[in-house]
Amino acid sequence: MTFLVSKVYKKFMTELSALATPAHSGTRLDRFLSEEIETLSRSRAKTLVKEGAVRQSAKGVEAVQDDPRAGVVAGVTYIVAMPQAVAAIPEPEDIPLDVLFEDEHLIMVNKPAGMAVHPAPGSWQGTLVNALLHHCAGQLPGIGGVERPGIVHRIDKNTTGVLVVAKTEAAHKGLSALFAEHDIQRTYLALTRGAPRPMAGTVNMPIARSRIDRKKMAVVEEDEGREGKHAVTHYKALAAYGHISKVEARPAAALIECRLETGRTHQIRVHLAYKGTSLIGDPVYGRHRGIKAYGSGEAFDAATQAARKLTRQALHAASLGFVHPVTGEDIFVETPLPEDMATIVKALEKL
Repeated sequence: MTFLVSKVYKKFMTELSALATPAHSGTRLDRFLSEEIETLSRSRAKTLVKEGAVRQSAKGVEAVQDDPRAGVVAGVTYIVAMPQAVAAIPEPEDIPLDVLFEDEHLIMVNKPAGMAVHPAPGSWQGTLVNALLHHCAGQLPGIGGVERPGIVHRIDKNTTGVLVVAKTEAAHKGLSALFAEHDIQRTYLALTRGAPRPMAGTVNMPIARSRIDRKKMAVVEEDEGREGKHAVTHYKALAAYGHISKVEARPAAALIECRLETGRTHQIRVHLAYKGTSLIGDPVYGRHRGIKAYGSGEAFDAATQAARKLTRQALHAASLGFVHPVTGEDIFVETPLPEDMATIVKALEKL
């Protein structure tokens, strides 16, 4: 459907355009725009088309195109009128951030435990988004038409470590594609009760909502008669500590490195619990807060008490690497274990 262009465009601040060639003929309009204009994602292009912000121009005649499914016509220039970014709903908050890398396109931070990534019921303030809105004030040209940081992945509120956030539409689009294609190097460190068997391997098991507790995720077995989301975790024990009994040499705890091929909700926590090695301190997928260890003396007491004192799952997003979606440079950042996990490791090393 098309109609004559109106004065509505006076409220837009910039215009972007793309010329359709014979090779583009018949391509969906939203797809064409997202492929030819690097700052537009497919979903953003679709929204703009539906809002009447896209017009076609050919031989001096212009008309608005509001059907994202419409096929483009060769020789026609499609013009996108970009609206001015509106204020974000979350309020900026002056919260200190541990910035690991930042340029005009993206920012990487070391998220502390207890900080939610995005506002949600029960966590409307004090989130990473609130902090970024303050830190990046005046640097956000608008993602999806809203003056906000572009969240492309998340880690749990009580998981620490590296997160990358887009500051521009182009970076948001590029990072989203990298995560969708699993073209990101992500390494996590976890402290577990016991150690997995074998000590290195891959868990390739789909994940879905638990049938028993809808707040939890669970591995989907082949005989369940339902499908889960594809999930792959590569793991390797970097160290093992103590043993669980006088006669059994199985470690009481382990430091596990995990590499993700996919990024499902609670993936590492679910996959390691499936292996029988839940995370120390995990209140959801672990049966006990501490560790089961054999021994006595000061070293034993210090190790077991340190594990019991942890009030969150012992999981840290240790490193993140990728090719910068705008500049093309190789980006790699890593962070050491947070103090609470490092304290447990030091105690376990003395067992």
